[in-house]
Amino acid sequence: MTGAVASTAPLPPRVELLRPWGRWGLRATAITYLLLVIVAPLSAVLADGFGTGLAAFLRDVTSPVALSALKLTIFVAVVTTVINAVMGTLTAYALVRYDFPGRAVLNGIVDLPFAIPTLVTGVMLVVLYGPQRLVGQWLQSQGIEVIFATPGIVLAMLFVTYPFVVRTVQPVLLGAEVRQEEAAFSLGASKWTAFRRILLPTLAPALISGCLLSFARALGEFGSVVIVAGNIPNVTLTAPVHIYGQIESQNQQGASAMSTVLLALSFVLMLIIDTMQARRTVDRG
Repeated sequence: MTGAVASTAPLPPRVELLRPWGRWGLRATAITYLLLVIVAPLSAVLADGFGTGLAAFLRDVTSPVALSALKLTIFVAVVTTVINAVMGTLTAYALVRYDFPGRAVLNGIVDLPFAIPTLVTGVMLVVLYGPQRLVGQWLQSQGIEVIFATPGIVLAMLFVTYPFVVRTVQPVLLGAEVRQEEAAFSLGASKWTAFRRILLPTLAPALISGCLLSFARALGEFGSVVIVAGNIPNVTLTAPVHIYGQIESQNQQGASAMSTVLLALSFVLMLIIDTMQARRTVDRG
């Protein structure tokens, strides 16, 4: 009884006074860190990009080279996202629904792009598809250019963005009920019909989130692309590499202007993803 009474006794006034300060101290630390690490650099880029007015900003981002780089980046990011949507979903489905030798190894390999430096990714692609290599020579004999061409950029982006769709779809598949699919099979539905009518609507929110993450990541890819693209203006120059070139040319405002465009695109995508995830959480609740 003594222990019970002691445990319910009010805390000393000094401890009660320290609790609010502890909460505010934690909030202040988190907010200060956020401001210093993320908000301050973003603000600096925005201020520099619009430093000489809107007209100069538009001139920097609509010049022929800059506009071509932005169009190529968006185009390749879209192609990459479409391929990832299909292959990422198939990979997640195979890892969840089938048991086969090496499944654990394959599941670990999926995350390798997260760990491998993107410059190493570019080197690997050049070693495999370079014009002096066996595979590259054979492709060239078939009239297919990979390195220093758009296909090389697509391959680089596919490598670095591959895990996003897999890892967003996989948990949903793990939690999905298979009874409805089995019922559809018993009624004569094919596997494709059951997937399209029953499973795909369940996967759609996660699949869209993974695709948006993949697209956002592809927009900013630099390390692998700078090696495999050749960086030819109006041909294989992407927006991130264009930004690097502007810095090298001492045109910091031009680099900031293009950076602002990419930041705006990424920010919109992140808002959409956060909104979708919030809705999924509410629906589950």
